[in-house]
Amino acid sequence: MSPHILHVFDHSVPLHSGYTFRSANILRGQRRLGWQVSALTGPKQGRSTRAEESVDDLAFFRTPLPSGLVARLPAINQWAVIRATERRLLEVARRLRPDLLHAHSPVLNASAALRVGRRLGIPVVYEIRAFWEDAAVDHGTQRAWGPRYRLTRSMETRAVNAASQVVTICEGLRGDLIARGIPEAKIGVVPNAVDADQFSFGGAADPALKDALGLGGARVIGFLGSFYAYEGLDLLIAALPRILDHAPDVKLLLVGGGPQEAALKAQAQAMQLAERVIFVGRVPHAEVSRYYDIVDLLAYPRHAMRLTDLVTPLKPLEAMAQGRLLIASDVGGHRELITDGATGVLFRAEDIGDLARKAVATLDLPDQGAALRANARRYVEQERTWARSVDNYKTIYGRALNATL
Repeated sequence: MSPHILHVFDHSVPLHSGYTFRSANILRGQRRLGWQVSALTGPKQGRSTRAEESVDDLAFFRTPLPSGLVARLPAINQWAVIRATERRLLEVARRLRPDLLHAHSPVLNASAALRVGRRLGIPVVYEIRAFWEDAAVDHGTQRAWGPRYRLTRSMETRAVNAASQVVTICEGLRGDLIARGIPEAKIGVVPNAVDADQFSFGGAADPALKDALGLGGARVIGFLGSFYAYEGLDLLIAALPRILDHAPDVKLLLVGGGPQEAALKAQAQAMQLAERVIFVGRVPHAEVSRYYDIVDLLAYPRHAMRLTDLVTPLKPLEAMAQGRLLIASDVGGHRELITDGATGVLFRAEDIGDLARKAVATLDLPDQGAALRANARRYVEQERTWARSVDNYKTIYGRALNATL
């Protein structure tokens, strides 16, 4: 059977995020399997002048922004998002007649897809990339285990129970659902991955770029990504004086931006580290590899919390694909990706002393940690390619459709 899958995403390319890159790779990977694949984005894609839009080789149906008083009221406006997505999805599904609806986080998409699926008699697969309520706690829009948190968690559990099959991106999320009483056989895992062919192993640093950034002659510890609180970049800055005590030639390079950017700059200034912490801002996607190439050690110091214990990030995989040395906090999401001492180095989460010690020791490894870097690249090539990950949908969709794919 060659199924027709209609995906429902929160947002997509041309917006750049780990979410959109995963979505694009899923669509391309399923097409390579010979499946017919369509995609719709909800209102959070933003205002669009076209009902249908092509981005590179991918086509998307767009959903108009909801209007009226309900769309402007805090909290209640999320119901407007569900209703707008439901109306657009019903229209598209009637036109395309897909075999399966595949809704991706957040639960708003699942709620809309389940309503359309029941109306049209189409099975629904729900893919959870993170628990929306835990992300909201980190962003400061919900209080852990407060009323809104519990409501969102309840919506998530109801959606999981109602879906034909459920997908998670890692074992941490799967384990949490099993603890809620969801049958193990109902939950498949399609882990994050990378296209290893798009990443060159150990690219050479560009001396001109290093000099332009004031990094000439320095060993560079770096982070490339979004500056969210859970990423723990405040811990990395706090650990820098201890690192400098043993490695005075080190500078810290932070590439990207986000909600914590101003606070991180203020922290570096207050600690009199402004000349040691280089903020580059966001760079074009095509230029990212140049910045990776000037980093000697990538750092992922995520804070310990439910979000980081349950969810695996994508950025360490990109670093491993390039054969980069990396250190990371030992939160659950990192432990699922990184084997300490084999493909990377883990330090005790929240412990800036251990972070500093591990950073210095890793920078000082003989042969620049050649064995670690080679192991990391091999792990990605053998275990974490998109072709291997996307292949897992065969079993998951087969169960939902009661068919062999």
